[in-house]
Amino acid sequence: MEKFIVHGGTPLHGRVKISGAKNSAVAIIPAAILSGSRCVVSNIPRINDTIYIMDMLENIGIGVDFKGNTVYIDSSGIKSTYIPANLANRLRASYYFVGALLGRYKEAHVPLPGGCNIGVRPIDQHIKGFRSLGAEVYIEHGIINAKADKLVGTNIYLDVVSVGATINIMLAACMAEGMTVIENAAKEPHVVDVANFLNAMGASIRGAGTDVIKIKGVSELKPCEYSIIPDQIEAGTFMIAAASTRGDVLVDDVIPTHMEPLTAKLREMGVTVEEGENSIRVVCKERTKATDIKTLPYPGFPTDLQQPMAVLLGVSRGTSIITENVWESRFKYIDELKRMGLNAKVEGRSAIIEGVESLSGAEVSATDLRAGAAMVVAALTAKGVSEVHNLKHIDRGYESIEKKFIQLGGDIVRVKE
Repeated sequence: MEKFIVHGGTPLHGRVKISGAKNSAVAIIPAAILSGSRCVVSNIPRINDTIYIMDMLENIGIGVDFKGNTVYIDSSGIKSTYIPANLANRLRASYYFVGALLGRYKEAHVPLPGGCNIGVRPIDQHIKGFRSLGAEVYIEHGIINAKADKLVGTNIYLDVVSVGATINIMLAACMAEGMTVIENAAKEPHVVDVANFLNAMGASIRGAGTDVIKIKGVSELKPCEYSIIPDQIEAGTFMIAAASTRGDVLVDDVIPTHMEPLTAKLREMGVTVEEGENSIRVVCKERTKATDIKTLPYPGFPTDLQQPMAVLLGVSRGTSIITENVWESRFKYIDELKRMGLNAKVEGRSAIIEGVESLSGAEVSATDLRAGAAMVVAALTAKGVSEVHNLKHIDRGYESIEKKFIQLGGDIVRVKE
């Protein structure tokens, strides 16, 4: 076990380069199965979740060579359509193997996924989509089993907006016969990224980024080279950290339009945000003003940024309310931040935060991936020394987070427990 020791209270200054998008990588890596050949995917973040996904590929006989931030995937020698439970239960995104394996081999056996405990995360919309395409799907002994003689395109209306279901159905439908139309589709940037990757392999997908996606099935997909988009959540975390520590940070290698929901809120709070072509500069010299946050599917405010945002609201002037509209159990981290002096109470799906002058160093623990990032931002913001435990959550989604904060002048060190 490891922990961070953080001496906080120092404004962050400098330039930070954002890694590739975790949520794109964990879908695109299994999607490479569909080529049946060799794909090269660059800008892959070197984090635990991408390592776990690659472990699953190797387990079923797919060649994986991860060099730097580029992965070479050769799916010509696949040996099995069964994913072991001890690998699948390490992260939520293991369910993308159902769509990828079903799409190419018309068969998949994947255990129900693991991941962060942030509320009920059903896969009923995934199963609905696979069945609509003609697959027989049943869950037995905790395993999702999907089989089909052939997959046939159809109209699929998602009862709720689901990123995972949208991507999984795209994977399965790429090589189905005829046209598949996904209505009420998720519009997140990583949905578009996966669609662009599939199109680079020869798929015919239109409408990604809107709520109607049309997929014309093709008989085969070919190998390709592709670079994934920057991680909007990592970028947002550093933007919020710059504001909460009252610093001046240039966040580099980002797509500014992806950050607009956060940018608008920061400006509303009195933070200076300057957008470049591929960068965003965040400058904050004074205590910020309170605001209200309501999380929503893209292009609304991201649920994955409400935890670090709670830190900034916690040191802002006035009363703020965060309303969580995506996951029903995403305020477990509030009790940890209270150890640092956060003045907040949770009422149902809302957290009411009364701003304080400053936070103080304390011993805290990451309760999930994004809460872990919030603990680090809080520790850098707080006066005094903090210890952040349970780094396994943070390492799932942030590449070298402590090194990047050190580059910005943060006093943070990783040590053995």
